[in-house]
Amino acid sequence: MTTNYDPIAEQYKRSKQQPWRTHVECFTLMDLVGDPTGKTVLDVACGEGFYTRMLRQRGAARVTGVDLSQGMIDLARTQESQHQLGIDYVVADAREFSQTEPFDLTVAAYLLNYASTPDELQAMCDGIARSLKPGGRFVTVNSNPALAFPTAPSYRKYGFETSVQGDWNEGAPIKWTFHLSDGPFDIENYYLSPATHEEAFRKAGFRDVRWHRPKLSPDGLLENDRDFWSSLLEYPPVTFIECIR
Repeated sequence: MTTNYDPIAEQYKRSKQQPWRTHVECFTLMDLVGDPTGKTVLDVACGEGFYTRMLRQRGAARVTGVDLSQGMIDLARTQESQHQLGIDYVVADAREFSQTEPFDLTVAAYLLNYASTPDELQAMCDGIARSLKPGGRFVTVNSNPALAFPTAPSYRKYGFETSVQGDWNEGAPIKWTFHLSDGPFDIENYYLSPATHEEAFRKAGFRDVRWHRPKLSPDGLLENDRDFWSSLLEYPPVTFIECIR
């Protein structure tokens, strides 16, 4: 996992405000999560706590956010000191994080796509499975392994671009460039096939693995017509996955 989020933590936080992240990413992920009222929730790769706070505000009984980046956790804790939602934030590796009690629900926004090998992906899936009660759910948004990124359309009008250098094989790096008002920043993640993901889920003990396409919120259609959103929805660079332990 090569991207160091500490220097770009503030920029990444602001990138969450891009319209596609609100009307497609957030809308689809929260719809898939459903009602978290009364549930214990772990947010893995929580970043600055964007979804962590949302889960707590939507009624989760206890929420813990975990991220490898100290810079991201510092931003999350600053927000917690201001809003006092009762969220615990921990600097830890998702592959090794241990807790005293398993959770009802584990959520991850862009974690699995940082695995560059099947072994790294397996370690992530094993750690997530350990975090859950029997019957617990894992819900994630991830870079879409079913998309051939070398031939993907331009996503520049949504505020980001993707590019691939070299051969399109397992472990190929994908560069995401986010364009903000004060300049761009880059994130690198990796391609591993849907079959590699399925095998890792199965070996970790997950069942009922379901893949979901992104959906557009009604508010998104009020801001822009369907033609504007067509490239993002017809060639989705992100996918949503739901697993039951």
